[in-house]
Amino acid sequence: MDSSVNIGVLGGDNRQIYLAESLVRDGYEVCACGFERAEFSAGVQKTSLEELADACGIIILPLPVTIDGVTLKAEYAEGRILLDDAFAEKMRGKRVFGGMMDRLYSTSEVWQEIDASDYYTRGEFTVKNAVPTAEGAIEIAMKEYVGTVSGSRCLVAGFGHVGKVLARMLLGIGAQVTVAARKPEDLAWIETIGCSAVQTAQIGGGYDLVFNTIPAMIFSRHLLSSLRGCSLLVDLASAPGGVDFEAAEKIGIHAILCPSLPGRVAPKTSGEIIRDTVYCMMEE
Repeated sequence: MDSSVNIGVLGGDNRQIYLAESLVRDGYEVCACGFERAEFSAGVQKTSLEELADACGIIILPLPVTIDGVTLKAEYAEGRILLDDAFAEKMRGKRVFGGMMDRLYSTSEVWQEIDASDYYTRGEFTVKNAVPTAEGAIEIAMKEYVGTVSGSRCLVAGFGHVGKVLARMLLGIGAQVTVAARKPEDLAWIETIGCSAVQTAQIGGGYDLVFNTIPAMIFSRHLLSSLRGCSLLVDLASAPGGVDFEAAEKIGIHAILCPSLPGRVAPKTSGEIIRDTVYCMMEE
């Protein structure tokens, strides 16, 4: 078979396992590298990095591609996969897709000559990924909060993709929902969907549960002091988050940082979201 229609899944976590299996169901020949300690359903061929590079014209890297800026994220690999010039050379002539690619590009100048794209930056990926993120946040709240989410006073900080979905879900299970935003248009939309609205700069106390989606230090020591009585603060913001966790602990607020929720709570759906986004990019 023409290698241009063979797809290699290189490194990752449970999301990439489901991704590879879904690609096989769609009729692709799929090679997987970095999964020595994982099991796939029939059709996914485990290979070495060299074999994958020889066989595949399309290669999908994980999200994030790297955590330490030195090695590929590969939770099921027996050894480390170094991101260096030799790795980049193997990607020459391929179409490469990955999530959060900036740190990868800095590992070798060879990447300047490779057809590489970041699926994490795509709008359709962000919108679809908001659903498992919101579901995961509510699951954490149900486990960690001593009461029921239904009937609780909830604050959602931020009205981006995740904030929109999360607010609607919380309303659906009977929570009293306030959403904080800055733009007047967003504040109007918040009230239209049945939530209370508050300016981000005017957040005060009176909440049982707080969910932060704003990737900036919003919940400083000063603001956390006004939230005394809050039982749980779930931080969903991108790194480095938006909560002073040391201050939260001293004040007595149980704060949890929740990175990569989709991959943890819904790896099958998350893998399929990556697949669908890559399909869109391939068509372009």
